[in-house]
Amino acid sequence: MAVLIAGGGIGGLTLALMLHRRGITAEVFEAAADIRPLGVGINTLPHSIRELAALDLLPALDAVAIRTRTLSYLTQRGQVIWTEPRGTYAGHDVPQFSIHRGHLHQVLWQAAMERLGPARLHVGRRLAACEQTRKSVVAGFTDADGTLHTAEGAALVGADGIHSWLRAHLHPEDGGIRWNGIRMWRGAVDWPEFDGGDAMVIAGDAVAKLVLYPIAPGSTPGTRLTNWVIYASVGDPSAPPPERESWSRRGNWDDIAALVARIRLPFIDVEAMIRATPDIFEYPMCDRDPLPWWSRGRVTLLGDAAHPMYPVGSNGASQAVLDARCLTDRLAEMPVAQALAAYQAERLPATAEVVQSNRSGGPERVITLIAERAPDGFGDISDVASEAELTGIVRGYAQMAGFAVRR
Repeated sequence: MAVLIAGGGIGGLTLALMLHRRGITAEVFEAAADIRPLGVGINTLPHSIRELAALDLLPALDAVAIRTRTLSYLTQRGQVIWTEPRGTYAGHDVPQFSIHRGHLHQVLWQAAMERLGPARLHVGRRLAACEQTRKSVVAGFTDADGTLHTAEGAALVGADGIHSWLRAHLHPEDGGIRWNGIRMWRGAVDWPEFDGGDAMVIAGDAVAKLVLYPIAPGSTPGTRLTNWVIYASVGDPSAPPPERESWSRRGNWDDIAALVARIRLPFIDVEAMIRATPDIFEYPMCDRDPLPWWSRGRVTLLGDAAHPMYPVGSNGASQAVLDARCLTDRLAEMPVAQALAAYQAERLPATAEVVQSNRSGGPERVITLIAERAPDGFGDISDVASEAELTGIVRGYAQMAGFAVRR
């Protein structure tokens, strides 16, 4: 019997490909009726790219992504707080990729279509029921008109995102989605490249931050499809999150003009870039509390269904890939229920630590730290914070999250 995977996103497809490579049948059920390149930019870190490279996906990723060379944390006026090489430039054996989320998804979907075959990939199927027996699990999936389709498998993996049906089914007492009061505005636009066209920058102060990086070649020489995110605390952290329907609503310039005005970088006209962006989207920054357990019998959770986290430190998609590798290894080694329990024992505490660190700003805490100590800038960064202090924040996060350079 197949491993049933509810959710055909990055985590679910990676799991399916890994299982297939190990000779384990997988079947994917995706709620969306069609597969389109949705989203904007993400970064995928070397510890996850190493796993995708093992699936022979590196050439396909290189064709649609940018190998990130450096990451710099700057003040709102462009003073350097911290800069470091990334990916292969830092000594990893694989790159860090800055990529359009939709392009990464397309690479995974195409590989799954070719390797698993279209009969194993179902669209327009949303998980709505599950029941375990001693030897199997039976899952129910509804289509657009509400018709229920059932499938029987050896295991069911909920990779169905932050709004996971399976998570709610397993944990009806769960406190739900948590909003920290921060809103993000995002977009991507063809723009003249800066710093070689392969640099990532995070700049700001204690009020607003800008994340900036190229995610693909531009439409003309000397340009890059440049992803930007600006975010700030605009709401009450104790308030409930916005309604689900408003999670990717259209934003506009007037919403963020005052925030953009805080950030003036010498190497790029931030205001002009954002004004030129054709589509601006608005999202709340949300996560969920770590769960006490993910697995029961033949059922478990993966990726955002298990551990949604604030999008700092570039770890959301990367941790889902690591989940997939761990779960695949355990399923290849031991009986299903034992494998799911071992997967939980390894991955739940590791991801819970990342969730908690991201709540305090992750590596981006260096920006807030400097803004609090030197709001008007500095003459020498060492007068504001020691190298050891900054190293502890940035490299300590990399060590905790599992992507420190292997020496």
